[in-house]
Amino acid sequence: MILDTSKLPKPDYVSRDGSVVMYCGDCLDILPKLPNGCVDAVVTDPPYSSGGAFRSDRTQSTSSKYLGSHGNAPKVGIEFSGDSRDGHAFLFWCTLWMLKSFDVSSPSAIAMLFTDWRQFPTMSDVFQAAGWTWRGAAVWDKGNARPMSGRFSHQAEFILWGSKGAIGWDFDKPCLNGVQKFCAPKEFHQTEKPVELLASMIEIAGTTVLDPFTGSGTTGVACIRLNRQFIGIEKEPKYFDIAVRRIEQAFADQALFTQAEPPQVQAHMFGGGK
Repeated sequence: MILDTSKLPKPDYVSRDGSVVMYCGDCLDILPKLPNGCVDAVVTDPPYSSGGAFRSDRTQSTSSKYLGSHGNAPKVGIEFSGDSRDGHAFLFWCTLWMLKSFDVSSPSAIAMLFTDWRQFPTMSDVFQAAGWTWRGAAVWDKGNARPMSGRFSHQAEFILWGSKGAIGWDFDKPCLNGVQKFCAPKEFHQTEKPVELLASMIEIAGTTVLDPFTGSGTTGVACIRLNRQFIGIEKEPKYFDIAVRRIEQAFADQALFTQAEPPQVQAHMFGGGK
């Protein structure tokens, strides 16, 4: 499966087999340049200030919010932006990129977004404000949350999902478990999601998957495992570089797994992404 890059804005990275393209930049700048109807699913983990309930909490560095009290840091502790918005700003900002994502999605496309308990109500409003049909939520049981004496542990995040209008029944696709249990890794990103979790989610996605907040490239790696096409956007150049390396490694691993001749996975770089 090869993406038709002639119809896409010039990418910063395209895989040798043409199934993966990525952009290093702000999704609000790049999404309007993508052609309408070019993706079948939006699967993403936007920065949602899950590390702070108050302004003083939200304005801390992301490493302080996500790593400081846990005692476990990823190998690359790179800070990321956009994680200090209050509820109103978050609603407005998310609606903007979800509107653009709606435009570039094909009819009956699926959208799956990560959020936590603080932003759950706002994110459900975002779906509907941007024109998507909100269809429900699944639970990601992280399994390794820190103990909180006298309280419920925050061991769950949520996957809100919906569609671009009606979706028909496809009995060739699996029924996903409403509670997905995978331990949260901390190897490449401060808020990293497990590849196995994304691979499970993408099973009900269509051919081409869009992630406007690619981070360290987990969604792209999952797409390679499931032979999906992938369009990724990442604002932070250092995380973009990590995503490129992980994408290339995923292609190499796939070649070893299938016992085929390893494909040439040399990146085509077009500036901007280093």
